[in-house]
Amino acid sequence: MFTKLLGNYSKRSFKLWYSRICVILTIDSGCVSVVGGKIIRAETVSSVGEIFQLVLSELKQSTQASEQNCRDVAARLTAEVTRICSESKRIQDSGEVESWSATLARHRLDQCFKYYRLGSHRGRIELHSTLSAVVYRHITPPQVQSSYQARLTLIEDFLQSFYIEALNAFRRENQQASSYCPRTLLELAEYMAFTERYGKRRIPLPGRRNQQLIILRAQTFSLQQPPETSLDIEQAAEGTSNESETGYSAPIQQVREQMVALEPELGEEALRQTVIDELMNYLEERQQSDCADYFALRLQDLPASEIESILGLTSRQRDYLQQRFKYHLIRFALSHRWELVHQWLEADLGRNFGLTPQEWSALQSQLTSQQRELLVLKQKELGDVAIAQALHCSTTQVQKQWSKLLEQAWEIRNNLISGAGAATDE
Repeated sequence: MFTKLLGNYSKRSFKLWYSRICVILTIDSGCVSVVGGKIIRAETVSSVGEIFQLVLSELKQSTQASEQNCRDVAARLTAEVTRICSESKRIQDSGEVESWSATLARHRLDQCFKYYRLGSHRGRIELHSTLSAVVYRHITPPQVQSSYQARLTLIEDFLQSFYIEALNAFRRENQQASSYCPRTLLELAEYMAFTERYGKRRIPLPGRRNQQLIILRAQTFSLQQPPETSLDIEQAAEGTSNESETGYSAPIQQVREQMVALEPELGEEALRQTVIDELMNYLEERQQSDCADYFALRLQDLPASEIESILGLTSRQRDYLQQRFKYHLIRFALSHRWELVHQWLEADLGRNFGLTPQEWSALQSQLTSQQRELLVLKQKELGDVAIAQALHCSTTQVQKQWSKLLEQAWEIRNNLISGAGAATDE
């Protein structure tokens, strides 16, 4: 077939190379490449294989995914990087396409690894928190003073639909089937990193302005919300004999159904509230009422300027208060109620402090012989007194050593050292 198509050029050599990244046809010294359905320049193509190998090598080294899984993800990331570099006039004019490609590829990897290290549960929380912070001030309909809890409910509804939109965009841009869904941890991390980038994309607006896509979606969502309906909560709870005569019978019925179905808080939310209550009690017992007030305002997600105004503090005083609160927070988390905090974070001792097998090995390599023995005794669920007798030291020394061990695990889990140079968002 190719011979017929080439006609008089049958003597010329040609090479057909299929890949999920690109298709290259070489005729004599010429080179044509199709990436994502678009033709790109030959000099750009020369680095595609190198970028793919770079991405694949990093994925195989930093994850526990299968060979094929790493190849699939590497192909999608490489195709995205190549498409961006080929379509960017600024990158093409710079004359440093290969350098830009490598930098962009590493940035994509950093974002993916961030969610991979967090895992499925904590990764979703991180993504949800990041996007919630972006849309928080844009999700309330104009001229309406919504409560903090009401706004959170609206944000939850909005983001659920946005995640579906992001998944469809991921399928479309990566030419995946309409039934594609992330199945492995690496694929889920890839999707969550894509969702964060997708939400933060800048959309050009009239007047040389631009705005993040997720903010535009949030503003549209807010405008589509129905007007608020006022009703008597006692009437909704008790019911009335003449509901059909009132104009609010349907909303009242909906509220009553929700109140009947309402159950006490369970699971993670109840554990979170317990941690908050215990921390408040801890601060009050130590006569740190100003730290407790600061913590209460932080829980309401108020900006620093509002906190300073409410507490009557200058920026410097608020910063000092914040540092004092952080000191007590660390003591509470690593000493006073470490079991409760780590259970809430799903990083308790039974889960190896939430560390991966490699991180767990790294922690054990850092421990002294006394700390290793302490860890074994803690795993046997012995009390501090019994451990102190076994180690021939005081209970205070046991608690100090344990706090230090928890802090080492905390640093490894949060990747404070290796993450110091992480790339910033686009």
